[in-house]
Parts: sequence; structure tokens; C-alpha cells
Amino acid sequence: MLTEPNPEGDRLQKVLSQAGVASRRHAEIMMSKGRVSVNGEVITEMGHRVHPESDIVAVDGTVISLQTEALYVMLHKPRGVVSTMSDEQSRPDLSRYEKEIGERVFNVGRLDADTTGLLLMTNDGEVANRVSHPSFQVDKVYTAVVKGEMEQPAVQKLLAGVELEDGVQKADKAKLLDTSRGGQSLVEITLHSGKNRIVRRMLESVGHPVVELHRRQFGPLRLGGLAAGKWRELTRVETQELLTLAYRDQVPQERKR
Repeated sequence: MLTEPNPEGDRLQKVLSQAGVASRRHAEIMMSKGRVSVNGEVITEMGHRVHPESDIVAVDGTVISLQTEALYVMLHKPRGVVSTMSDEQSRPDLSRYEKEIGERVFNVGRLDADTTGLLLMTNDGEVANRVSHPSFQVDKVYTAVVKGEMEQPAVQKLLAGVELEDGVQKADKAKLLDTSRGGQSLVEITLHSGKNRIVRRMLESVGHPVVELHRRQFGPLRLGGLAAGKWRELTRVETQELLTLAYRDQVPQERKR
């Protein structure tokens, strides 16, 4: 039986204890030292009440997950799968993973069908909207196998900015990983833009069309050794890192570490 939320809210130290952060007594000590904030305001008052379903609570600048029903999943999207829950052309889509997960979730952003790698899925619409918004400038790290033996001048062009049909686009970081692949090269590129097929278009513009493209990192989340077609829930630490990114405007700057 579900417990109805207290309209007056719950004591902050109780909420921190229930979230597994610390015992109530230790939570009170943390509060007294100014280490706890609610919606961007440092709280030292022991009687302060919060609403876990709506308030943003942080300890030492790290946002704490208080919504037990929120689900955050990392998927290693395989090649050939489109980033939608239903495809009009009957191509493989994400609905099969939603069925495996057993909860109604949706993808955060997209990877085109031929791109593999990390795709975040969640039922938390607010977090999804925040980390997807261009103003958040979330770094994404890709590795690409490209045609031709790429040289350093091409890398410098990516960093300086290339002219595309929708404007100039710069890579935040770019480096050659391997140029001895029999007429192909391996390059790593980091950028925060979410424009359609942006990595492919940038690399083609410097004369090295993409053969294979893989996203291995999204913000603080790293794909690691998760196999293609597999998924897992984020760890507690990963969840906190994601929430801290999403709600960074509601965490006191001086408390971030």
C-alpha cells in the first residue's frame, strides 16, 4: 500500500536518512556545517521540511536521489536500431528494451540507426528535458572509424570550426587514436552539440567520411564494457552524478566539490 505524501513535507534529516545518505544524527551534523542545500539554499535549520517528490536536495554539491519511482537506464544501442519507441518503417526500435526493462521509459536524445553506443533511458521527464536542452551543453564523447589516413591538420580544423549548412561547428576536443588501419583512421571527438548527424557531417567536411561511429560517454556516464544490446540501471553514484548535472542551477556554487 502506497503511503500518501505528507502535505507539510518531511523533516530534512529524515529524508536524508531514508535516502541512505547518513543516519538522522549524522545528517543533522552535516546540516549544521552548511553541507546540505534545498533548491539552491543552504539549510541549517533542524526543523526544515521538504517534499521529496519536488524539492532538490544536495549534499556537498551532489544532488541526492529522493524519488524511489524514478528509473535511469544505460543502454548500449546496437547498430541498426532506431532511437524511437515505434518505427513506421518497421525497423528495429527501442520498444523491445522497454519491454525488458518492464517500465514505461523513453530515450534521452537520439543516436542515428548506424551509430552504436550509450543511450540514456528514463521515466523522469524533468531530468530528460534538462540534460537534453542545448543550454546544458552536455559533453558527448565519440570514437569514429573514418576513411583515409587522417592527419593533424584535419584535427585542427575540427577544433577551429568547420562550416556546415546550418552554421559553424567546433569540436570541444578531438584527437587521433590510430592511423595504421589500412586506409582508415580512428579518431575521438568530444562535443556538446545535439544537432542531427553532427559528428558524421563534421568529419565528412574535413575529408574523412565515417565508416563506424560509437558514443562511449554522455556527460558523467561512461559505457564501459556493457555489451551491445544490453542495458543496466545506473548505479547510485551514477544517478547522483546525473542529477547533479541536471540540477546544477539549484546547487550552491561554493558547495560544489
